[in-house]
Amino acid sequence: MPRFFSQQVGRQRVVKGLPDLSASGMINKRVRVLSILLILLVPALVVRLAQLQIFEHSTYEALASDQHDLEAKLLPSRGRIFVRDRADGKLYPLASNREAWTIYAVPKNIEDPIAVAHELAGIVNIPDVDLITRLTKEGDPYELVLKDASTEIVDQIKEKDLEGIGFVRTSARLYPEKDVSGQLIGFVGEDESGNMAGKYGIEGGFNELLAGVAGSLVAEKDASGRRLIIGDSQIQNAVDGADIVLTIDRTIQYEACTKIKAAVEQHNADNGSIVIIEPKTGAILAMCSYPDFDPAEYGKVQDISILNNPIVFTAYEPGSVFKPFTLAAGIDAKKIDPSTTYEDKGFEEIDDYTIRNSDGKAHGIQTMTQVLDESLNTGTIFVQRQLGKALFEEYVQAFGFGKKTGIELSPQGAGNVSSLAKKGSIFAATASYGQGLTVTPIQLVAGYGALANSGKLMRPYVVAEILYPDGSVEKTKPQEVGQPIEARTSRLISGMLVSVVENGHGKRAGVPGYWVAGKTGTAQVPRKDGRGYEEDDTIGSFAGYAPSEDAKFAMLVKIDHPRDVQWAESSAAPLFGVMANFLLNYLEVPTERQVKAAPAPPPPPDPVASTGTAI
Repeated sequence: MPRFFSQQVGRQRVVKGLPDLSASGMINKRVRVLSILLILLVPALVVRLAQLQIFEHSTYEALASDQHDLEAKLLPSRGRIFVRDRADGKLYPLASNREAWTIYAVPKNIEDPIAVAHELAGIVNIPDVDLITRLTKEGDPYELVLKDASTEIVDQIKEKDLEGIGFVRTSARLYPEKDVSGQLIGFVGEDESGNMAGKYGIEGGFNELLAGVAGSLVAEKDASGRRLIIGDSQIQNAVDGADIVLTIDRTIQYEACTKIKAAVEQHNADNGSIVIIEPKTGAILAMCSYPDFDPAEYGKVQDISILNNPIVFTAYEPGSVFKPFTLAAGIDAKKIDPSTTYEDKGFEEIDDYTIRNSDGKAHGIQTMTQVLDESLNTGTIFVQRQLGKALFEEYVQAFGFGKKTGIELSPQGAGNVSSLAKKGSIFAATASYGQGLTVTPIQLVAGYGALANSGKLMRPYVVAEILYPDGSVEKTKPQEVGQPIEARTSRLISGMLVSVVENGHGKRAGVPGYWVAGKTGTAQVPRKDGRGYEEDDTIGSFAGYAPSEDAKFAMLVKIDHPRDVQWAESSAAPLFGVMANFLLNYLEVPTERQVKAAPAPPPPPDPVASTGTAI
């Protein structure tokens, strides 16, 4: 049997199409399968290694780094805020970024916290006892020591080589231009969650655009929560914030801020503002108030109301600077013209109230041009009566009063003209000369821009361009928001306002060689209890534009509660004249008329005749 079996086996046939079940056949098959797998696996490994070492090198480098360093790498760079200088055409930053450091400690890695605290205290200016408390928290993996530290401080600590102390490079806001309106720029501070965010002004209004988009990290973790370097990890790169270029001219802004500060101090006033607009476009050339604050030291501000920009936020009763809108409405509605006359008795009795002219005088027969020259309250009441209450209210609203202008700044006030809807004639009468209603400075200067710009009201704007990190540029297009008066009315009211500067109370706002159009306004301030007006508190304003027939700028100067003078012709008007003279020269506007020569000084006295003695 055994022999027979061996013989059969020795002659065993291999039938074609059946599997080879011999030992050697199985081994060969396994070798072939492994070979195929290796052939497929090796390129995949090569590709993955290349991905790890080249394409995702930053991802895994970050994953292998310290947690705080990783967070810093995922933060975007905040966009800058620029202004342009007409003289050289260059951009200058009002807000940019500087290098800063966050200093932190890992208490669990510090063997001698008292010694470390003692070394740190003198450098970071934090009491030893406070640092000891932070550094002795058992098992604490992270403890903040100091934010916004300078490179000099970090270098001093590094020289000490202190255990458990680490550093993260961050960025902080830098405001290189001093005294050029913190209220316009705003600042960057901590929000309710402890994160840095823009507040007020451009920083606050455009925070999302300036801040950019933070990056993100997605990484697999093991059961204990540790990141797996070989896992499926990915970093989403941060997107930097966009840069913003303002319409503000750097030189004009500096001049305006310097001059308004000097005027407030000269008149011992509570505060003051200047805003300058380009009538044909609505672009803001300067916007400055005093007192102001330094965005780099916003924490030192004691009265938070100073953070608001009064030019766009604070509404006030404008007084006589409002009168040109009343007369423009009368001319536009064909109810009056510059030569229309009325009899000024010095007062008007309306609804049991007696309204008088500011000078208390009766001027007799007066033209509408003289109404503005002498700033007669009775004259604007006359015009308002010709219009009627409803039509007068329509014109007031058409000039943009009572609603926000749309400028890209917040918080923004709308003013209040609701008194015009009340019953009784007294409310429209007082509104005709600028009392009983409120406006913001930005509304007022935009309205004067319409008087200068053939009656076209432009939306004021302060952002000229947005420069995105991908290289694209978004430019602001001027926007016409209405035409409250016709071009003919604009020409006539401009001529009347020139007469105010030439013949009326606005002489000190004039500029030799140019036709300047403008109007004074000395407004009373309502009592806080709402009953009448303060006795010795006034607001002096001067609003106007030049040259009158082709205005390159419209400007409002406002001085609150000057204590050395009473009338705007002695406070706001002179500053308007100084700024207008500067602007016309800076903008290189050709003179329109011959400059009158100054009168020759009297000859010196004859020594013999005056003293009787020869010299």
